[in-house]
Amino acid sequence: MLQFLSFLLFTGFVAFYATWQLRKDKLNTQDGYFLGGRSLTGIVIAGSMLLTNISTEHLIGMNGSSYKNGAIIIAWEVTSALALVAAAMYFMPRYLKMGLTTIPEFLEKRFDGLTRTLIALLLIISFVSTLLPIVLYTGAINIESIFEISDLLNVSKQQGLWITVLVVGVLGGIYAIFGGLKMVAYTDTINGFGLLIAGLLVPLLALIDIGGGSVWDGLSKVFANSPDKFNVVSREASVGPGAREAILPFSVLFTGLIINQLYFWTMHQSIIQRALGAVSLKEAQKGLLFTGVLKILIPLVIVLPGIIAFYYFGDTYYENQDVVYPLLLKKVLPLWLTGFFVAVVMGAVLSTFNSALNSAATIFSLGIYQRYVNPKASELRLVTIGKSVSTILAVFAIGVAPFVGNAPEGLYQLLQQLNGIFFIPMATVILAGFFFPKVSAVGAKAGLIFGLVFYVVVYFGLAVDLHFVHVWGIEFVLNVAVMHLVSIYYPRKNPFVIEDAGVLNLEQWKYAKGLSIALVVITLIIYILLGNV
Repeated sequence: MLQFLSFLLFTGFVAFYATWQLRKDKLNTQDGYFLGGRSLTGIVIAGSMLLTNISTEHLIGMNGSSYKNGAIIIAWEVTSALALVAAAMYFMPRYLKMGLTTIPEFLEKRFDGLTRTLIALLLIISFVSTLLPIVLYTGAINIESIFEISDLLNVSKQQGLWITVLVVGVLGGIYAIFGGLKMVAYTDTINGFGLLIAGLLVPLLALIDIGGGSVWDGLSKVFANSPDKFNVVSREASVGPGAREAILPFSVLFTGLIINQLYFWTMHQSIIQRALGAVSLKEAQKGLLFTGVLKILIPLVIVLPGIIAFYYFGDTYYENQDVVYPLLLKKVLPLWLTGFFVAVVMGAVLSTFNSALNSAATIFSLGIYQRYVNPKASELRLVTIGKSVSTILAVFAIGVAPFVGNAPEGLYQLLQQLNGIFFIPMATVILAGFFFPKVSAVGAKAGLIFGLVFYVVVYFGLAVDLHFVHVWGIEFVLNVAVMHLVSIYYPRKNPFVIEDAGVLNLEQWKYAKGLSIALVVITLIIYILLGNV
């Protein structure tokens, strides 16, 4: 009873607060629905970005991976801070100067309308085929394992998962469809800080339990039990036998991981849309750099608990690592707190789910419907189309979600492998738009198509003995080469110049450079201190 009470109280508070904040907003306009009226502040952007990024595929997937493989998985998180510095200092000033609503808009300005449409379609496909189903499935695992829905309803585990996926998917759809970006951002902010608090309580309570009341003694025991699991530098093979099964060899940090992180934090629509909705460049930079600080801290929530779980369970669950985090929760959290934690977890699921739905709706309405179907569509019509698209995608994701289990290297690893199909080709085109002025529209499309085919053929078809992140790095280099070769025969006719749309105040935040330098230094220190454990 206490579980459900704390769950309902927190969930109800979040819904009431977000609804109250939106009481005066106009959600029937293009900027109002898709960009939160360009009114988001730094704290709201940071909270929303964190929760859009961190969901149950991290809580379950990354903790499951660290339980089995140790802290090497931390690279996905701490190197994000470097990409966020690039987003704040280079990309965001240019995006806001152009007055963008979506990233594909930039591609139309830089290349042509067809390039924009191709990227828009790929983004929507990537949301539906990878992100949405995995987020729903991992959320369902967590909620089912804590609340034991199947036992309460007297159904099988599989039926319990289906029911949980359905409930969470419907709730997420309602938030995204009727509230727009601002509803998503406000609920994210509260849930984001709730996730930090609840997430930090898990390792804290576990270490107090292990250390007989002392956190430090508990950490010392966990470290003494398996010091190798604290090492952040992986000695795994990245080339040759064993490379395909490796989790995150250290060498990949300098090849494809750089491109992936740049894409995700500076170009991925569901992430960067929060900063595009900022009230000014200053607030956008605050939001991006505050997110960088949170990404440095978040391994305490999504990596450390997995290592602690190894202290409790040993290698018992090596073949089923995605159940470890829910088991740890049940072991260390008091009963009354589990309801609050499930509410936060559901908030994390809803956030990532809502964000992808809102971004897909934005891209389809403005980039495809308005361009090809009804160029004279009113703002109200565009919002209506966006809501319809969100509804269709939500239904599809709910139907697919229960079938994504049983990934051999864990769900988080599966998500990253699938993301490579879409992320790297799109990243190459966008980076070429900024840094390679000779690349033409025909060259960009050739590179995009080549990249899509190359990754699928090389990694999934030929199954080469290379870590998938290395394949990303090779793909990026080849994509750029293809773009330049094609552009020799189909050159760009007019130089591209970024023009000021006059939408926002573009004054820089005075602490942006200082905080950027600090984030770079802290990232390096983490690898120096934990690289030889």
